[in-house]
Amino acid sequence: MDVKAEVILEVSRVTKNFGGLAALRDVSFGILREHIVALIGPNGAGKTTLFNVISGVYVPNSGSVRLEGEDITGKPAHVLCKMGIARTFQIVRPFLQMTALENVMVGAMFGNKRELSFKEAWEKAQECLEFVNMADKRDVMTSNLTLPDRKKVELAKALASNPKIVLLDEVISGLNPTEIVSAMELIRRIKNDLKITVFWVEHIMEAVIRLADYIIVLHYGEKIADDIPERIVKDQRVIDAYLGEQYVF
Repeated sequence: MDVKAEVILEVSRVTKNFGGLAALRDVSFGILREHIVALIGPNGAGKTTLFNVISGVYVPNSGSVRLEGEDITGKPAHVLCKMGIARTFQIVRPFLQMTALENVMVGAMFGNKRELSFKEAWEKAQECLEFVNMADKRDVMTSNLTLPDRKKVELAKALASNPKIVLLDEVISGLNPTEIVSAMELIRRIKNDLKITVFWVEHIMEAVIRLADYIIVLHYGEKIADDIPERIVKDQRVIDAYLGEQYVF
């Protein structure tokens, strides 16, 4: 981790319990501005729970979350969206009876800190659809789009809120090899072109290793590693808990 870079999101000693089950235990880390950070770990490790805590779906039992130094712990999701935290979900649920453009306009109109006019929201939605290479399908009903295209619409809707950081939940999973390459390039451009920080849950390790500036690893609700890809894939704790083999650099 580049200690000289600015921390945009800080998670400090977060614990989240569901009854007697601790889904997250004393998790702490910082995410640097304009970095791509991958969150990996086996199913049930607590990745989605962590996203839910950060994005305001869940309130942690203890610990804190800070955005640009401001304590945002427990703030509701709609408030956090306006503060600059956008998110996509593993299971894509667009408004099926609306067009791609209308879906993205929802993000522009209701996700921004500043209230946009209809014209401004239309322009922002068009811009975001162009960014994800979906401008030619803007008038297509979302119910008629393929899964890869629905994922692009979901991403465009998140970007339309002008986020400082975007949480991506398995945006590559379920895609074919050609679609994976296209999605990887989009993630890279979010960082490089839009200067937006990316926090990304993913199981496809080849993509994670190629894109991530650094990787956080969860196992049974605990952080077991936080480092650059070259060291993560050689970490015996990560190999034993998740990878099962070493990746060669």
